[in-house]
Amino acid sequence: MVTVALFYALLLVGAIVVGALVAAPLRKGSPKLFIGIVVALPVLLLALYQVVGKPLMLDREAVAAASSPNPQSIEQAIVELREELKRNPAQPEGWRLLGRTYASMGRYAESREAFATALRHAPDDPDLLVEAAQANAQASPDHRFDDASFAMLRKAMTLDPENQRAQWFIGVVQRQRGLDADAVATWEALLPRLDPETAAALRSQIDVAREAAGMAPLPAATQATPAATGRGLRVRVALDPDFASRVRLRGDATVFVIARRPDGPPMPVAVERHALQDLPLDIVLDDGDSPMPTAKLSALQDVEVLARLSASGSANRGEGDLESAPVRVTLPADAPVELVLGKATP
Repeated sequence: MVTVALFYALLLVGAIVVGALVAAPLRKGSPKLFIGIVVALPVLLLALYQVVGKPLMLDREAVAAASSPNPQSIEQAIVELREELKRNPAQPEGWRLLGRTYASMGRYAESREAFATALRHAPDDPDLLVEAAQANAQASPDHRFDDASFAMLRKAMTLDPENQRAQWFIGVVQRQRGLDADAVATWEALLPRLDPETAAALRSQIDVAREAAGMAPLPAATQATPAATGRGLRVRVALDPDFASRVRLRGDATVFVIARRPDGPPMPVAVERHALQDLPLDIVLDDGDSPMPTAKLSALQDVEVLARLSASGSANRGEGDLESAPVRVTLPADAPVELVLGKATP
């Protein structure tokens, strides 16, 4: 039986991991990234719940003991978690938690091993791919991303084109390899999606990369926000009530809101990722949501807009995905685009 003290010790591990995440390079990034960090704690606690189960009762003595745990209790929690994973290894969230915990403690080689195991059980999780790549770099003597880590980051971007951490690290890899112009292009594509404070910090890194590439500093004009173009597209996404009453859906399932060229390639010119539990959505797609610097929403006259409920969490269409009826829009659009997931087509 899992003890109450152990349960709380594991909660502490989750809190330590969140602290480590806050120290990540983009800790003050766009609101989406910030929210992702804020909700990391309950996600980790859910993973712990799934691994060790729910304590039957909480007594005051156990709560008091857990409020000021010591390093030994953390080590014991890790031992218990490893034992559970040894008995039931097919738990990627458990391995992810173990990897994050080791990283927060500076045990990078063990963190790399845990993330590698997690990836074997969830090879198409974009966030896990980014974390595994970062763990590899942290465990490397020179803290550089090797070819395998670079491939992980690129796969993460393919699975989730708006993954900011993957895009940031790809720029880091390019700088490490002397591909300064490529790093400039990568980071400048990320720049419009960040809040002013983080954008200013990234701009300084871009200027260093531009100088190394023999380019002029970033012009002030490129610092304008996407909203200044006046080509943002307001989109509302809802779930059909009748469908919702008939089908049981997970609240953390992924919903992508996509704008793409009509009758063109499936690559979006703008995309946002949200959780199903956030519906109904009322958002604005703009150039800051473009996954590619050469394909901007504001450059198009017509776009096709749709919402996709992804079974796999990937932006690419897959088996079991549910899509709204696509709507073709001429830009600029005065009225919001209304999308309904699960609504039967006539």
